Amino acid sequence: MKAAVWHGVDDVRLDDVAYPAIEEPTDAIVKITTSALCGTDLHFVRGTVSDLVEGTVLGHEAVGVVEEIGPHVRNLRVGDRVVIPSTIGCGTCAYCRAGYFAQCDRANPHGPSAGTCFFGGPESTGPVDGLQAEYARIPFANIGPVWLPDEVSDDQAIMLSDVYPTAWFGCRLAEVRPGDTVLVLGAGAVGQFAITSAFQQGAGRVLCVDGVESRLEQARCRGAEVVDYRSEDPVAVVTELTSGIGADRVVDAVGVDAERPDGTGAPTQALEWSIEMVANAGSIGIIGVYPPDLTTYPIGRAMNKNLTVKMGNCNHRRYVPKLLDLVRRGSIDPSTVLTQEDELPNVLDAYATFGERHSGWTKVGLDLS
Repeated sequence: MKAAVWHGVDDVRLDDVAYPAIEEPTDAIVKITTSALCGTDLHFVRGTVSDLVEGTVLGHEAVGVVEEIGPHVRNLRVGDRVVIPSTIGCGTCAYCRAGYFAQCDRANPHGPSAGTCFFGGPESTGPVDGLQAEYARIPFANIGPVWLPDEVSDDQAIMLSDVYPTAWFGCRLAEVRPGDTVLVLGAGAVGQFAITSAFQQGAGRVLCVDGVESRLEQARCRGAEVVDYRSEDPVAVVTELTSGIGADRVVDAVGVDAERPDGTGAPTQALEWSIEMVANAGSIGIIGVYPPDLTTYPIGRAMNKNLTVKMGNCNHRRYVPKLLDLVRRGSIDPSTVLTQEDELPNVLDAYATFGERHSGWTKVGLDLS
């Protein structure tokens, strides 16, 4: 079968690999019908996040059809359509039962203290082969995959695998409350859903900072007041728009990929801006990806403003059922974030183009043929 395979920095290949097989009683094999490319995948390709094992199948977002199930998978049938949450949890440990699926005691083979296990990640997360493939083995399939009704399309469901739950989680981390002024840093796919999630959780105003006009226009269409950091000082603008107070809550949906206005890399730029733009005694939720070896944080300024700062990997399985119900009832059509193409791009072309931040490219589905 075909799969997107990591062979090193800037070296992704569409390889022929072996078909997966049931290894544990709680496994399932899923035929992938839709997969997507995420900014996290680009971190692996660029080498921003290290520790990948050569030969790992990439990808952690997918929708598919159940092809085979292990004897302990009692909630799914062969032929069911499912969305696969990006992070893996067993469902029985104390963390999973408390809703912290991303900190499952059992999913990561390196032990309870190893942290999040997710598809297509580095050695420290398992690794578990990813979902940019024709077929995938899904561990703990009795817990992870969520059944999809016919009225929810693949294009809608793929957004429930990672980006929409992550954005919702980011707003929960930021402690968004009714009437709040919320600032979202980054207008990529997660940032777009963070805007929507903030309003859904009661925000009175949402501001959004980015430097790509097509993304800012999409944010504006979602009701956000947009700030282009390439043409104006975002700190000064946000300060003015909030009468000198700052935003009550900030969601960092950028991470280590942040850039200065001149386009040069600035790994801590979003962290610094979030502290400068938030109100005293405000709160910040960090869902943008930062690698384990990044150890710089402006903690002194955060402390002096009495800020609450929360961060982490999303507990996807906790939020997917609720968000799926919103989609099923027609409250939101998440497929509008997808970059619309007449034909899905080949996976290798998508990696090359998406990484260049081309205008109009927000979220990309993949053709693995």
